Parts: sequence; C-alpha cells; structure tokens
Amino acid sequence: QVQLVESGGGSVQSGGSLKLSCEASGLTSSANCMGWFRQVPGKEREGVASIHSVGGISYADSVKGRFTISQDNAKKTVYLEMDGLKPEDTAMYYCAARSPYYSNSGVCSRNFLTYNNWGQGTQVTVSS
Repeated sequence: QVQLVESGGGSVQSGGSLKLSCEASGLTSSANCMGWFRQVPGKEREGVASIHSVGGISYADSVKGRFTISQDNAKKTVYLEMDGLKPEDTAMYYCAARSPYYSNSGVCSRNFLTYNNWGQGTQVTVSS
C-alpha cells in the first residue's frame, strides 16, 4: 500500500519561501512519477511540478523560475522548494505518485488524472 506524507506547509508573507517534503512508502517500482499539485476551493487541481525517477522534470508556467522540485531516492522523499511566493500561490498542496511509470523520455505528465496515489495535502498560505 502506497503512502505519501506531505509536510512543510505554513503561512508566509509575499516574497517568502517554503520547502515542502513528501515522504513515500510502499512504492514497489523503481520507475515512478512524483508530482506536486495544488488546489483552491472551487477550482480544478493544478499540476505544479513533476519529476520522474530518472530525473526528467516539468513545471507549470506559473511557477517556472520560482519553484524547484527535487528528489532523494535514498530517502524516498520528494521536495518542492518554493521561492518568491505570491498570494496566488495560496492553496492546498498535494503530493502524488504515478507508479509504475516507464518512460523513454523520463518526463512525467502534470495532469492530475494520470496519478493514482495521493497524500493528504499541506496548506500553503501567502499573505500580501
């Protein structure tokens, strides 16, 4: 059974930084996609960033240059470092896994419908 546990959310002022962590357990494949998503009430879940186990990375245009996704395979943990936070980044942030996923290109989709394992979420609030 796959479990994903997010941590690191909180409240910051505009321009501040946060680093989210997602610890995964129960993944039986070494080929996986891990993604960070966010959602505000009344809106569709948005794919923020994704990373494949071989290293391919994808970002939403709205966070390029500000957010960095990374992974520590030994710790089975995926991170989302968020700098230059804006009030519009306020949302519940979710970690997700698509497992297994074999890809020659090593790039993962940011479409939430393609992910089959989800964490409980961690709230990020950015005040102006």
